[in-house]
Amino acid sequence: MTGQRMIETDPAAYRICDELDVVSELLEVKGCRLLELGCGSGWMSRQLVRRLGARQVTATEVDRLQHERNQASADLPEVEFRFGGAESIADPDGTYDGVLMFKSLHHVPRAQMDRALAEIRRVLVPSGYLYVSEPVYWGEFNEVMRLIHDEREVRAAAYAAIERAVQSGLFVWERQVFYQSLGSYPDWESFATRFLQVTHTALDLDAQRIAQVRAAFERHLTAEGAHFLKPHRVDLLRAVP
Repeated sequence: MTGQRMIETDPAAYRICDELDVVSELLEVKGCRLLELGCGSGWMSRQLVRRLGARQVTATEVDRLQHERNQASADLPEVEFRFGGAESIADPDGTYDGVLMFKSLHHVPRAQMDRALAEIRRVLVPSGYLYVSEPVYWGEFNEVMRLIHDEREVRAAAYAAIERAVQSGLFVWERQVFYQSLGSYPDWESFATRFLQVTHTALDLDAQRIAQVRAAFERHLTAEGAHFLKPHRVDLLRAVP
């Protein structure tokens, strides 16, 4: 697959759906052993088992506080929560049928991105898949979020790392999909709790910047809450045997 597009800003290129819809359409999940890198609260890991029938999911997280919460709430024996990053995966070669990264590749330190993608290839079976979902730096939601933490450079670096992994022969590009998911927040307090009170990223926001974020958010606030369409790009790669 050639002519990849890093950023798509034409709304017509997007469909509106949930991430799980894209996963179920693109991937072979049922009966597979999967690795999710950067699992957050583990919501998607659980859905991969409960709704899509994965046999086993290993879910890693580098935010130690979140990892401890995940371990405390582990309620599904098919999901194993593990502390660790994508650049050093504690599994033998060829362990997984698929690896998934939901908005986490751009959180890998830039100097470690190439190593992370090489590690992913190492733990995949021959012709296993890598599913990478990344937020697109565009749209009304991005205009609010960039006031909190501007990710333009790290998202571009993540995409460049994918390109290098393909060019080096680790993977081939199989599909690229653009979609928008709906995000709804009833009030400023719910938005602030979700995006300002985080432990995975150190935010350095003074009162003036928080006021700017609030003003930008509340421009979208109605009596029914604030509703955003969040653009994403999915790159589906296949390991080269």
